[in-house]
Amino acid sequence: MSKVILFLLFGFITVQAQQVKPEIVKDSIPQDTVSHTIKFHYKQLIIPATLLGYGVIGIESDQLKFFNSEIREEVGEHIDEKITIDDFSQYAPLAAVYALNLAGIKGKHNLKDRTIIASTSYIIMASTVLALKSISKIERPDGSSFNSFPSGHTATAFAGAEMLWQEYKDKSPWYGIAGYAVASGTGIFRIVNNRHWLTDVAAGAGIGILSTKVAYWIHPWVKSHLFGNDKNKKTATVMVPFYNGKETGIGFLKTF
Repeated sequence: MSKVILFLLFGFITVQAQQVKPEIVKDSIPQDTVSHTIKFHYKQLIIPATLLGYGVIGIESDQLKFFNSEIREEVGEHIDEKITIDDFSQYAPLAAVYALNLAGIKGKHNLKDRTIIASTSYIIMASTVLALKSISKIERPDGSSFNSFPSGHTATAFAGAEMLWQEYKDKSPWYGIAGYAVASGTGIFRIVNNRHWLTDVAAGAGIGILSTKVAYWIHPWVKSHLFGNDKNKKTATVMVPFYNGKETGIGFLKTF
């Protein structure tokens, strides 16, 4: 059963690694301030849509519910001690995006642009997770609450992993693969710690990946409308509530 979990969470990394050359548009700005527009392509939706679809179907599918229960029972039989590394590993891929830049390894975007993209991604991700938790009301495996679906920790980790992939896959695909490995590990630990079902984790992964892809696709619009350089533009504020399974807060974006 553990092999099945690893296959579901790691299987798409190979597909990602085959897409090393992104479709981007560069302007004539110097490299340190260049802005990249990643074009939308429907093939980029296959992996996140499959993961999210698996999770959503699992809400009502008796077969997938039974599969979830089998995994929980097997995990309970073989693992006695819980490890809370997932509370920290969820943030590791995004942290790596900035750490690599500090180490002198430049990604596609400068600090301002990648921060805008990251903020957009996490607002989309957290809003989606909060909405689905409120609607679905799925009980956690440990019975502690009814906000199991989807996994906020997993969504957070995969959102960061997708950003690490997008920023550094031209330098080396191994940066992105490492990020996805950490994100997958986060999802596995959510199951091991009896906090989520496999369907929760799959859906969280899909939401995280898709949120970051959307953030890159809409970045030119977000940057020009909310963070433009026109001094005559009025200030604008965007606030979106979020909930990641433990913390509740408000995502905040404001122009100056």
